[in-house]
Amino acid sequence: MTKTELVKAIAAKAELSNAQSAKALDAFIDVVTEALKAGDKVSLVGFGSFEMKDVPAKEGINPATGAKIKIAASKKPVLKFGKAYKDAFNA
Repeated sequence: MTKTELVKAIAAKAELSNAQSAKALDAFIDVVTEALKAGDKVSLVGFGSFEMKDVPAKEGINPATGAKIKIAASKKPVLKFGKAYKDAFNA
């Protein structure tokens, strides 16, 4: 599903115009992004939680040359789905 298709589905489900649902989706993405940048966790009960995860530095191998390279530590956003949400697919 593309963003355009998601906007149309939200518009139909929430009885909004496509422009309103696009604005709401963009706002949701912005709010979650800002919260994660601030170090907060965003929990949506029944769906899951967005949070940042620290990825430690490690050694890797350049596949072209076989040389060992150092991969710097970083942070990455993750979404952990809730049990109720996961159970909906296995019922």
